[in-house]
Amino acid sequence: MAQVEATTERVVAADPETVFDTLADYAGARANLLPEQFSEYEVREGGDGEGTLVHWKLQATSKRVRDCLLEVTEPSDGELVEKDRNSSMVTVWRVTPAGEGKSRVVVTSTWTGAGGIGGFFERTFAPKGLGRIYDAILARLATEVEK
Repeated sequence: MAQVEATTERVVAADPETVFDTLADYAGARANLLPEQFSEYEVREGGDGEGTLVHWKLQATSKRVRDCLLEVTEPSDGELVEKDRNSSMVTVWRVTPAGEGKSRVVVTSTWTGAGGIGGFFERTFAPKGLGRIYDAILARLATEVEK
């Protein structure tokens, strides 16, 4: 069983604090950033960054639905970490300056993949599929913060 990783990044025309605050706003803005692959979104505790517990279902493929219950931490400035209580998946959102009035947002998810032939296909195709989903989230984030 190997580690599987999916990483996507985007530069947005907004300051890092605004971008980070929007990502960390699970009670408000975050739900609006999620594309159609997400359903049953619910904030169960907190709602603003550290200490938030959020639930959603992620339909990564037509047959694969992940039931996610995520604990949110902020281990360092500009960093949100979402650890799924229901799997080995950890997603890290990093927001850093990218020049005057711009931010670089990098999102990386890692998890322990399956073994065997199923694991081969997971390692081959899951990062690309998740990358497309994250591209959609980052595009919505850019639209939200660049107003």
